[in-house]
Amino acid sequence: MPVRPGAAGAAAAAAPSFTLFESGQVRPLALSPDHRHLFAVNTPDSRLEVFRIHKHELIHTASIPVGLEPVAVAARTDHEVWVVNHLSDSVSVVALDDDGAGHVARTLLVGDEPRDIAFAGPGRRRGFITTAHRGQNIPFDPQLTTPGVGRADVWVFDADHLGDGLGGNPLTIVTLFTDTPRALAVSPDGRQVYAAGFHTGNQTTIVGEPSIPDGFGPDGVAGPATNHEGQPAPDVGAIVQWNGAHWVDTLGRSRDEFVKFSLPDKDVFVIDAMADPPHQVAGPAGFFQHVGTILYSMAVNPVSGKVYVANTDANNADRFEGPGLFAGHSL
Repeated sequence: MPVRPGAAGAAAAAAPSFTLFESGQVRPLALSPDHRHLFAVNTPDSRLEVFRIHKHELIHTASIPVGLEPVAVAARTDHEVWVVNHLSDSVSVVALDDDGAGHVARTLLVGDEPRDIAFAGPGRRRGFITTAHRGQNIPFDPQLTTPGVGRADVWVFDADHLGDGLGGNPLTIVTLFTDTPRALAVSPDGRQVYAAGFHTGNQTTIVGEPSIPDGFGPDGVAGPATNHEGQPAPDVGAIVQWNGAHWVDTLGRSRDEFVKFSLPDKDVFVIDAMADPPHQVAGPAGFFQHVGTILYSMAVNPVSGKVYVANTDANNADRFEGPGLFAGHSL
């Protein structure tokens, strides 16, 4: 689809050099409910670009300054768009005219490094924003050194009642027991919100080389101990994986004495968007396990309601893999 520049696309004066933070885009595009406008985050320039959809082309109609490093956008109505600013730790509420021009009508302050946004709940008027469990705007002690405290927050705002505070007043902040969250998705009926941790892990870890007692010996790591020329391999640590009862290496030997912690493998969480205030669904129905290691984005099938998660899950517990001529496996 060709893009035809409008008045907003005129050449601008050369800007001075700046620091490029390379913030990862999460939800960079959104359509207005009436499908007349396309919204795109211009991350390095800290702007929301607005395009009018005309037949088979896009016409650039506005470039609206927002916060620093916008990474996600969602249209609540045809005349209101929310933009998540990763570096500013904020959300810009943009008011739009019929022709696509607009301005920031309100700024909401949220937790550190916000990433995604979705609308759900009664009338889909509640905005859900994923953030880290820390930051200059959080109204509580994050307890960053306390075991058992979740490291993922979802801030919830009522779009019709943003509050009188300078940065808005959240309806609630839902804390989830996972690492910093990234993607959000909404059930077809808007009653549930799915939130995914970004780096959720896969219940593997490393036992450092100084803790391995015997190199490549009987109590050491699995071989090969040399290359095909007989040159000895350097001493290395051991990859261990939780099997439900013990931390074991590739030979099935327990390394429990070297791993002094345990973590569940909870990846995607379910939030009741209709509750007052919204909260994670209680019990096993409130999360999905063993989804992946790094979770990027999610989508919900509008008919079946199934949740699809784009992720990587390179669950390699062996330092060598694949066919090999010397040791039966190779790098």
